[in-house]
Amino acid sequence: MRAFLTFVFCSLLGVLFAQQDPMSAYYKIVDVPIPDEVVLEVGGLALNDQDQLGVSTRRGEVWLIDRPYSKNPAYSLFAKGLHEPLGLAFRDNGFYATQRGELTRLEDRDGNGKADVFRTVYSWPLSGNYHDYSYGPKFLPDGDMLVTLNLSWIGHGASLSKWRGWLLKITPEGDMEPLATGLRSPAGFMVNEKGDIFYTENQGDWVGSGRMTHLEKGDFAGNPAGLRWAAEPNSPVKLAAESIPDYPGMSLFEYAKKVPAVKAPAVWFPHTILGISTSDILVDNTGGQFGPFEGQWFVGDQGHSKIMRVYMEEIDGVYQGAAFGFIDGFASGILRMIWGSDNSMFVGMTSRGWPATGKAPYGLQRLVWSGKTPFEIKTMQAQPDGFLLTFTEPVSNSTGSDPASYAITTFNYEYHKTYGSPIVDQQDGEVYQVELSEDGLSARLFVKGMRLGFIHQVAAEGVRSRAGKPLLHNTGYYTLNTVPGGQLKSAAVGSAEDEAADAGPTKRPNTMPTSWTDGPEVELNLGTKPGLKYDETVLMVDAGAKVKLTFSNSDDMLHNLVIVKPGDAVDKVAELSMQLGLKGEEMNYVPESDLILYHTGILQPETSETLYFTAPKEPGYYMYVCTFPGHAQVMRGTLMVE
Repeated sequence: MRAFLTFVFCSLLGVLFAQQDPMSAYYKIVDVPIPDEVVLEVGGLALNDQDQLGVSTRRGEVWLIDRPYSKNPAYSLFAKGLHEPLGLAFRDNGFYATQRGELTRLEDRDGNGKADVFRTVYSWPLSGNYHDYSYGPKFLPDGDMLVTLNLSWIGHGASLSKWRGWLLKITPEGDMEPLATGLRSPAGFMVNEKGDIFYTENQGDWVGSGRMTHLEKGDFAGNPAGLRWAAEPNSPVKLAAESIPDYPGMSLFEYAKKVPAVKAPAVWFPHTILGISTSDILVDNTGGQFGPFEGQWFVGDQGHSKIMRVYMEEIDGVYQGAAFGFIDGFASGILRMIWGSDNSMFVGMTSRGWPATGKAPYGLQRLVWSGKTPFEIKTMQAQPDGFLLTFTEPVSNSTGSDPASYAITTFNYEYHKTYGSPIVDQQDGEVYQVELSEDGLSARLFVKGMRLGFIHQVAAEGVRSRAGKPLLHNTGYYTLNTVPGGQLKSAAVGSAEDEAADAGPTKRPNTMPTSWTDGPEVELNLGTKPGLKYDETVLMVDAGAKVKLTFSNSDDMLHNLVIVKPGDAVDKVAELSMQLGLKGEEMNYVPESDLILYHTGILQPETSETLYFTAPKEPGYYMYVCTFPGHAQVMRGTLMVE
């Protein structure tokens, strides 16, 4: 047993001391110290007019942090007793917090640093379901506020109480107007400089992958549960739930053509490649004080403890854009981001019930630009027959003008009531010509195989700067809803594509061998628990035993079960699974490796799969692990072969 514990400890050390994100040379993650007695499970962030940072927590508190940029900030409790406020804003000398059941204004009228007035601006009913999260507010230019309401969860998204799954507009006087529905888990939303509203969505039922959608009054964003309230007199949405049948094999873009009230996303975030649970949106309005991405959008991810970058453009009234990686390595799951007065970014985090790759249960950090410019694809703009890339520094003529330096793949997600979607209809395109600008700062790619309504993965792996440096993030994911001029002029390519190899049929033995005339000698059952855990961390079998193992996923997330060889195989397999990219889903996130003994597929919530195999003849500790990206670090157990 001591040897086993030593192995586990060393494995965890390997995770903790993983290679640092290369972006850390340009952007530094700085801890904001938190007193031991403060449980800062961040739900909302807002600066007041004294440059004090207000932090609302999932525990129902609001803390004021004086000197939040220093190594010795001072914390004081401004308010307590709230109901899980997952948003905070400051205006007119008061904080606004969105609790589970109401939008509340908090004021300190006697000036003692504590709220003494709690005024309900507007309230809504609650069902008591644990998933009834509420977010906001965000202010519109005219002073009205926006709030979003999460769907309940009963094995699928449900609107168990009024306006769940909706975007609401609320005046400071307490008048409410519903604006849009079809929302599932709208933890992040924002208003741009034009007053247009955008929100981020997490993968789930009717949501193939993370995405960002431009919401206008009367829009339906895809999940039909909120349509329960569309018949209300003040509803601007004129759809009924029965108007959204499940058409197998159709993308959301295609569905929107069939049902015009449906709104296709502006940007997709490929699941497990660019995070797994999108959260807050923050626009860079620092005037260049946060690096070379002025006007671009940063999007947090709770599950992967990372921030992504989005270049958004508007073409003939249609929003679309490209998503890129930005920086990993935050302490916990990112929920909120705001700008500090020094143009650093405050990042608020929590992971209770929402497991994250950052292992701290909560955290508050700042992201500070070093003043040095990273070598990146700065922008990616759609053209009728390709894309225009710009770079943060000049690229070499030999690599930047060579079509072989670039590769393009198009793919999509299905729009259906099932939880999530595999990558579907994947095709390779062709970059057949490149025009590089004289200054080396832009490259016009001419492309065959562009497709409207598809995500376009454009990789510039071969591009080097004039100093010989590779791009820090060489891949962008552009969601193509339209093109300038409205007519796509990209020639088609053949649709043939290489099929990704499975890890081998013998490694996923779902049928009992005919030679087992007396059946299995051992029957094992393994389930899941919330928090990225198997319900058993140790399973025991005799060497060479005939085993029937049933894995049941009772969680509300996707999981698999992969049994590997002893030693450091579990860490190597976990690393290989993260490198599968677009092939990950179709391979069940199981890489081709001799280190793998047996595995299940990716299991949807409330499903199970049974494996039949003969236990290894060599006694030892054989680890089992979930290789769904972001899970492998903590979702592990041991098959003890005696």
